[in-house]
Amino acid sequence: MDQVAALKLKSVDLQSPRNNKEHHTQEISLQRLIVRRGQAFTMQLHFNRPFHSGTDHLTFVAETGPAPKEQLGTRATFLLTQARQGNVWSASDFTINANALLVSVFTPANAVIGRYSLKIQISRGQGHSTTHSLGTFILLFNPWSAEDDVYLPSEIMLQEYIMMDYGFVYKGHERFVTPWPWNYGQFEEDIIDICFEILNKSLYFLENPAKDCSQRNDVVYVCRAVTAMINSNDDSGVLQGNWGEDYSQGVSPLEWNGSVAILRQWAARGGQPVKYGQCWVFAAVMCTVMRCLGVPSRVVSNFRSAHNADTNLTIDTYYDQNAEMLPTQKRDKIWNFHVWNECWMIRKDLPPEYNGWQVLDPTPQQTSSGLFRCGPASVKAIREGEVHLPFDTPFVYAEVNADEVVWLLEDGQAREILAHKTSSIGRKISTKMVGSDQRQDITSSYKYPEGSPEERSVFMKASRKLLGPRRALSPFLDLLGSGGFANQPAQLQLHLTRTPQWGQDLLLKLHARRVADSAHPRGPIQLVVRFCAQTLLHNGGTREPLWRQTAHLTLDFGEVTEWPLLLPYNNYRNKLTDEKMIRVSGIAKVEGTGRSMLVLKDISLEPPHLSIEVSEKAEVGKALSVRVSLTNTLSVALTHCTMVLEGSGLINGQITNDLGTLVAGHTIQIQLDLYPVKAGPRQLQVLISSKEIKEIKGYKDIFVAAARVS
Repeated sequence: MDQVAALKLKSVDLQSPRNNKEHHTQEISLQRLIVRRGQAFTMQLHFNRPFHSGTDHLTFVAETGPAPKEQLGTRATFLLTQARQGNVWSASDFTINANALLVSVFTPANAVIGRYSLKIQISRGQGHSTTHSLGTFILLFNPWSAEDDVYLPSEIMLQEYIMMDYGFVYKGHERFVTPWPWNYGQFEEDIIDICFEILNKSLYFLENPAKDCSQRNDVVYVCRAVTAMINSNDDSGVLQGNWGEDYSQGVSPLEWNGSVAILRQWAARGGQPVKYGQCWVFAAVMCTVMRCLGVPSRVVSNFRSAHNADTNLTIDTYYDQNAEMLPTQKRDKIWNFHVWNECWMIRKDLPPEYNGWQVLDPTPQQTSSGLFRCGPASVKAIREGEVHLPFDTPFVYAEVNADEVVWLLEDGQAREILAHKTSSIGRKISTKMVGSDQRQDITSSYKYPEGSPEERSVFMKASRKLLGPRRALSPFLDLLGSGGFANQPAQLQLHLTRTPQWGQDLLLKLHARRVADSAHPRGPIQLVVRFCAQTLLHNGGTREPLWRQTAHLTLDFGEVTEWPLLLPYNNYRNKLTDEKMIRVSGIAKVEGTGRSMLVLKDISLEPPHLSIEVSEKAEVGKALSVRVSLTNTLSVALTHCTMVLEGSGLINGQITNDLGTLVAGHTIQIQLDLYPVKAGPRQLQVLISSKEIKEIKGYKDIFVAAARVS
């Protein structure tokens, strides 16, 4: 008779601190086991007696999702073996030390991501088996594993696109790109749970939970699900968009400092969409979610971004003879800037040359397979005009490549083409540089140099694929490279004569230079130039005119004439949106010819600048003195001022202060102590908001030293 006692499990040590460090998840937690697929982790099992490998049999069971099944890939059963066998679930490489058994558990690089339960079945020979819970763990994508579809073979890029929990979103205008600091905060401990909650509220999960979970091994599937869930157009998504100006039911998109507050509010309210988001908020929140799940991600800004609803690769804009930009009934528009995401992955559904960065856009602009989402679209496919490749490549191609045709309207009829611009859309495509606070221009990743033979060749290839039989109906394609609009008798430019600041008069100059043309080879010409200033909206549209002026010029050949223009503060004082942008346009009529010329100047008004100073050295758990100062350089008071501070690893959540009114010319200083909770590079974001100016923003990079052992 067998006298050996039955093997019984006494305790389990999942060795979370050690495993999480090896799996690059220690920033999330050291208490919970969070590991990456395609990489082993260890655990120690303590029994009532030493384990006998010849007679004791251990079977491990890992399960995820609501109805785990082996055929769905959501349940795995694997025996304890001496050596690991390939890219499959395994428990191996064990060592026995008295009553303890140290086991290495390996998850395949194509395993379903999610929250797993792990159990063990103990049996001896053919006898009775007992089952014990070993605990739970979270499994993520693994960009450090060469077998994973998100593998990124660069440690410096992994530190930026997975591990960096702060960064910049680029906003503004192509001529004045503004870095906007953002707290991604993907390693705040509750964010990982919220990320899986987002997946569990998607329409696909609600329709068929078991099937949805089984497809979470596929990064393309997960990206598309997240893209749809960041907006709330179809589902209980994270953010509700608002492109109006009434944010009284929520928070203005300009007043968010980071993703953490948004994600926590969404989770705390049971999946009620957070009010409000615009493109940079949607993209920044998606970046947080994807980095947390283990997919290398970055935020990308495209300046003068086309929304080409009918994919004819042409955006029409209209002006009247008084230089007023007119609204259009078409859905087509040119945003001052638009922000999306890029995620790094292998596209197994495409030829290998289309691996790498993929565009994903959670801003609800167009539907894709019935839901408001966009991508993944291969950046390389966009550059080569391969618009037939999935997903949503034609839409993204048009965002960076459409042509702009500017029309002069008279009596409601398009009378004249003022300009045909082949290179005005898709400008200064920008992202944060790896390992630096600098901006990186990645326009060349999306298209060949503007005007080059390769760029026009790709444009014609894409237009043939998109337009097909409609191509004959698109006369603009035949205008490409015709240069007919360049042959004008004068060159006109508008210049600012000083830095434009909100609260001050704006000073401009029109530079007019007479050049030879076929109609007037040498002689003088008479110009009547009508100017108009309008509030420029984020979506590229304008409001009613806030200022007009007319100039009469005589230009002789080779002569340069300057005409000063004054746009008083009182004209725009209560007329601008929170973005504080103005478009000044001019239509010059050449007397005796009926020909017209267009001159434009977009102006971004600078807010006051704040400064942030910190005491010399930051250390975990030790008071760090911070001083924020703001001088109101405007000619008017700033009322209802509030300050919000945020920064993962520096502050738990946010710190908010009411500052009251800051009168013109005065300085306010705020001093406070922070107690950093995490070591390493951190960023403090500060936003001061007032009734007059919504976004006075600053940041300070801070390196936090580990707590000294006393």
